[in-house]
Amino acid sequence: MQQYQAKMAGGKQSVRMLLRQNRGVSSVEIDKTNIKGFERYAKKYGIDYAIRKDSSEVPPRYLVFFKAPDVEAFNAAFKEYSVSLLSKTKRPSVLAKLHKLVQAAAELPGKVRRKEQERGL
Repeated sequence: MQQYQAKMAGGKQSVRMLLRQNRGVSSVEIDKTNIKGFERYAKKYGIDYAIRKDSSEVPPRYLVFFKAPDVEAFNAAFKEYSVSLLSKTKRPSVLAKLHKLVQAAAELPGKVRRKEQERGL
């Protein structure tokens, strides 16, 4: 049963399951801002990993454990993840753009409509 579970385990799993696979484990610290975003890239590259919260410090740290043979895949996934985070910070906010457009529309002069009746001669 344990061999079957070890064979079927893939992607996100517990630290204990990673250690049972006897392949060595490495870890990297990550911030909480976008853990789901990282999980998307880890799944894309087929990395077996576990996320552990270290509450002993304030603010808490998050550690990502992964199998040692997956180092190259992990580096590629982490690099792509960090590039996506940087591009998100450089992009202007949609709400900020909307507020600017609303202010610009409010400053435009309104249409003046005049209703005049045609007089027939």
